[in-house]
Amino acid sequence: MIDVSYNEKKDTRSGFGDGLTELGRTNPNVVALCADLTGSLKMEVFEKENPDRFFQVGIAEANMMGIAAGLTIGGKIPFTGTFANFSTGRVYDQIRQSIAYSGKNVKICASHAGVTLGEDGATHQILEDIGMMKMLPGMVVINPCDYNQTKAATIAIAAYEGPVYLRFGRPSVPVFTSADQDFEIGKGVMIQEGTDVTIVATGHLVWEAMLAANELEKEGISAEVINIHTIKPLDEDIILRSVRKTGKVVTCEEHNIFGGLGESVAHLLTEHYPVRQQFVGTNDTFGESGTPDELMKKYGLDATTIVHKVKKLMI
Repeated sequence: MIDVSYNEKKDTRSGFGDGLTELGRTNPNVVALCADLTGSLKMEVFEKENPDRFFQVGIAEANMMGIAAGLTIGGKIPFTGTFANFSTGRVYDQIRQSIAYSGKNVKICASHAGVTLGEDGATHQILEDIGMMKMLPGMVVINPCDYNQTKAATIAIAAYEGPVYLRFGRPSVPVFTSADQDFEIGKGVMIQEGTDVTIVATGHLVWEAMLAANELEKEGISAEVINIHTIKPLDEDIILRSVRKTGKVVTCEEHNIFGGLGESVAHLLTEHYPVRQQFVGTNDTFGESGTPDELMKKYGLDATTIVHKVKKLMI
């Protein structure tokens, strides 16, 4: 069974903040911009240690994206920080024109994504951002699963030349990946090998997939669990190898099933190895106000739902 013990819980946004702080100490070209949410994005230490490399733009997200694009022309590596809704939906035109189309080396770092934002409600709980960003040509899309992986991803994207969307969250979640992991963009992580079904998960749903796999094992179902932290470029090899073995797949994401990880996997399998697939994600809906746990349960983004979806494939 998968080891689901852990010593602590931490929010993934703190992984971003600590990774950015480390970059500030090791890479003089890294600069940071924030849209009036320094505390929420855990950017305070970077600001304190690098006041000449931190730009507080206020509630002017579109301006922030344009400034970031301009900074790359002088060789800087800008990291922008605000809520995921404001990092994508509010500024999509600026990202498309000034960053993606222009191929600028901007790192768009987005916190408070998905329903686990909680009580702030539907206006802030963006569930469309992965789809919006992955459709932009040349845009890398990363959605890490815990504090350690978010910190490692933050450090890794500074060395990547090109635009990146890094998505993370607000709530404290179990820390279960290695603190000294080697984060490789575009390479999925095999958490557990199995023979009966493939569970492909991203972000907060990786932990739920691990819990589900343990429950399934108690019922004699062997689940292979894969952590897809990079949705674009997708690690096609790890998914195809697994699905050719199991013949069934469940995709899990804290995002609308339209446009997210599940659709990317379905596209891949349609072209190379069609199999039955079930989707765990929000189903063409906005969120609402509530605690993260309440919302994850209501919208079917938990281990119980994953178990149910797997069993539907076994019929």
